[in-house]
Amino acid sequence: MPDLDLQPHHDGSALYVANQRPKLGDKIKIRIRIHNSIGKLKQVLIRQSESGQSTFSPALKPLIHRHGWDWYEGLLVIPNQEVSYRFFLETTGGESFWLNATGLHELDQPDRDDFRINVHNKVPKWATGGVLYQVMPDRFSRSTKADEREMPAWAEPKTWNSAVKTRGSGVNEQFFGGDLKGIEDRLSHLKKVGVTILQLTPFFPAGSSHRLDATSFDQVDPVLGGNGALASLVSKAHEAGIKVVGDLNLNHSGETHEWFASAFKKPTALESELYYFSEGNLSYDSSRANETQPKFNWGSEEIRKRLVEGKASIIAKGLSTPFQLDGWRLAAAGAIGKNRMDDYNHEVLNLVRDTMDNSNPDSLLIGDFGSDSVVQVQGDNFSSILSYSNFTKPTWSWLWNTKQNKEEAKMGLGRKSISGDQFRQAHNCQSGTTPWHLRMHALNALDTYETGRFKTFAISGSQRVAAGLQFTFPGIPHVYAGDELGLDAETGEGSRTPMPWNGERETDPHMIETYAKLSQVRKHHRALAEGSMRWLYSSDEAIAFVRESKTESVLVIASRGRDRKLQFSRDAISGAEGATNLFGNGLLRVVGGKIRYDAAELDLQIWRLPSAVR
Repeated sequence: MPDLDLQPHHDGSALYVANQRPKLGDKIKIRIRIHNSIGKLKQVLIRQSESGQSTFSPALKPLIHRHGWDWYEGLLVIPNQEVSYRFFLETTGGESFWLNATGLHELDQPDRDDFRINVHNKVPKWATGGVLYQVMPDRFSRSTKADEREMPAWAEPKTWNSAVKTRGSGVNEQFFGGDLKGIEDRLSHLKKVGVTILQLTPFFPAGSSHRLDATSFDQVDPVLGGNGALASLVSKAHEAGIKVVGDLNLNHSGETHEWFASAFKKPTALESELYYFSEGNLSYDSSRANETQPKFNWGSEEIRKRLVEGKASIIAKGLSTPFQLDGWRLAAAGAIGKNRMDDYNHEVLNLVRDTMDNSNPDSLLIGDFGSDSVVQVQGDNFSSILSYSNFTKPTWSWLWNTKQNKEEAKMGLGRKSISGDQFRQAHNCQSGTTPWHLRMHALNALDTYETGRFKTFAISGSQRVAAGLQFTFPGIPHVYAGDELGLDAETGEGSRTPMPWNGERETDPHMIETYAKLSQVRKHHRALAEGSMRWLYSSDEAIAFVRESKTESVLVIASRGRDRKLQFSRDAISGAEGATNLFGNGLLRVVGGKIRYDAAELDLQIWRLPSAVR
């Protein structure tokens, strides 16, 4: 078995798959690179799915030879909407290997771990290479107009510098008065961070500051400034080159929602069919997360018409005049339409996608998944996903501070601290089988407004390293407002601390420069936006990988602790002698046939290299 840095490689990027948006019936050229250290090859084949069966291709032909690598090319047929495939390699010495989405194997592997390609790639081009910034309106910025508005009855008013209550009653009723005009007034801050996509958390009227318990979908909450304020924010954001994505929960409403109130204890009401009522509408099925959040019944044609289907639906209205949103994020995406024996999930999500295509074909649909999304998402509806499993959890675990005992991060069960090699394995197994167009637009989050802050639970000083991974991994960096200021929080409620625009809270003044610089590196090097990803090294304390496109390569090294043994073959990358450092000021050493780097503790280095195929 070859070492990690010289193992055969293929992924779904344009360097290996010629057609990134195939259609049914297409024959597309695909490539695999194989280093000569594997031995003399007898044959290289593609095994692919076709209408429920598997077929093998003719032997692939060697195309080019570069730096000890042979590049083979063959044809992949697209007979179905979704196609899975892997490679079979056989040497003249009698050895054989399988290369699939999880890596190189000596034994045959299950189909679930194959590479995947499909005909569903409709991701808007503006999303590729983007940087997303998540904002909770009540806690971001308060405009002067906020003082003119009447506070809702549920609100417990707080001053901007008040400490946020994180436990017990009254947590969700804390009202700081941030509004949409306040966000508009701070768009220059977003530009400084390098933001290209602004994602708002829910903005409909509700009975809490987080607004996950909507009381109506017919208007933007007047407390935030109403319909006009949202339209103005989107317009000004567009002028600044920033797209805006709204947030909608299609899994449930609040029990104070006007539809629920119309049907509770009223079995004959039209709205009865919108929920799962029983016992004369006295009882109802709720979200698993909260008993006061009644679950929508997607077997109802009426709820489909109101929320997702047609020009009059909430989905369509948000993308249309006067709002002109550029997309939607759907919370609890895996739970939508699922209850007991019912499973309308895929059907409902496809209706959402159809309505968005008809309203604005250039719109982005984000699915928020608390757990693994690979089984459920192939791109026929969602164009982007937030899955904690493929980036957030492995990053937390690798950089976890073992000297603290905080347990409220809600990052799941299991080992808190892992090695760099385990980090690599975790990311591979959670993301490798995702179709490339989805992986390229997966949201890489360190935290969100529903979790504690990464910084609070990680090794002191490691946020710089973690942010570097956010901006260099395949996907879209997902920055939660305040991360760029180095804010702390043990819980999701605590992470909703108002932004300290005037020094109300302790910040890290160097962190915003880190985020700004990483954004610029990402912006000016397309290999980080759409290039392939190939692992070169992983140990307990350090990892190294390279992103490669047809025009350039970008090498990334990140460490937790010091690693003086970090090295990989000179053949593993191209042009190491002329590497240009983009971040970190580190120097690569070429010693014989090896590339070496002495990684310091909490080190982050990024270099630009020539293209692998030049």
